[in-house]
Amino acid sequence: MTTLTTRRFATRTELEAALTARLRTALGTRGASAVMLAGGSTPLPAYRALGRAPPPHDDRLHVLFSDERYVPSSAAASNYFQLRPLLDVLALPEESLLRVRTELPLTQAAAAYDAALSAMLASGLRIGLGLLGLGADGHTASLFNNADLERARGRFAIEVARPDGMSAVSVTPELLADVAEPVFVVIAAGKEKAVERLLAHDLTLTAWQAVQGCDDVELWLAEE
Repeated sequence: MTTLTTRRFATRTELEAALTARLRTALGTRGASAVMLAGGSTPLPAYRALGRAPPPHDDRLHVLFSDERYVPSSAAASNYFQLRPLLDVLALPEESLLRVRTELPLTQAAAAYDAALSAMLASGLRIGLGLLGLGADGHTASLFNNADLERARGRFAIEVARPDGMSAVSVTPELLADVAEPVFVVIAAGKEKAVERLLAHDLTLTAWQAVQGCDDVELWLAEE
């Protein structure tokens, strides 16, 4: 059974400060390690803060993404582009920065990401901290509904048709089950119903279904 532990913050600023500190520790882990970063506006201030004052890190650090919109890597909607202030200062070798290759056709981009994640896990490397968002509709990463979850079986990454008409590549519950410290990072405003359902362990909520392979999950929640 998956356990959910909630950590509440009075303000967005407090959440951002705590997330910056947690990421600094995760990125600075000695030895081979991997950290999964989420897109969206909530963790962005923490990424930018670390970009200004990067942690020293082991040269065996790997970084991966929970999902990516199928847009050019230079587009404002790209999670990779938004994370560049941090990624540029980390200066990871290409093989250690596992990003979705949106320059490829969508199906190939998803297959290539799936293969890269599979190879990383097969090498014995495990993911420590893994950040996740929570949408007002109850999605996480780019997993939006039961159909996405069904197609994800047996894979670490899949292509997704988003409700907004865009395409994306997302990690899957199989990948999330290999994350040692999965953390939902959420600003409650506008997402109250989804948060309520997550706290209630509602198995009709896509986000909660997606982490059922995890023993322990955290929710970091700011009210504003």
